[in-house]
Amino acid sequence: MLRALTPAAIRPPFAAYAHGTYVPAGAEWVLASGQLGIAPDETVPDDAEAQASICFASIDAILVEAGFSRADTVRINAFVTDRSHMAGYMAARDAWIAGLARPPASTLVIVSGFTREEFKVEVEVTAARVP
Repeated sequence: MLRALTPAAIRPPFAAYAHGTYVPAGAEWVLASGQLGIAPDETVPDDAEAQASICFASIDAILVEAGFSRADTVRINAFVTDRSHMAGYMAARDAWIAGLARPPASTLVIVSGFTREEFKVEVEVTAARVP
């Protein structure tokens, strides 16, 4: 069984995530590449929350393709190009993980940019499931 790791000996998480996730031997894995906030019709919204929502919708599609769901996510890695984009990203992430019984581990990093200037957010996930 997947298990959130949030030891009492360290500071609690800043937001809705676990400090770690235990994945037992024999689990099946999905590793999703970083997804950018670009829609299938090639449009890129201006705001970070809309871009992050597209990222998470793309991740949903990748997980479904493998027979997984967002509940199988064990780690989220996210990248934003400015601190001002953190709130929008967090709103989209919190909406995406809302209702999950076990929060995934999560990291958010501020980066200098992506391949195209209009991109503000990139999100990748790792998912695991015990058969």
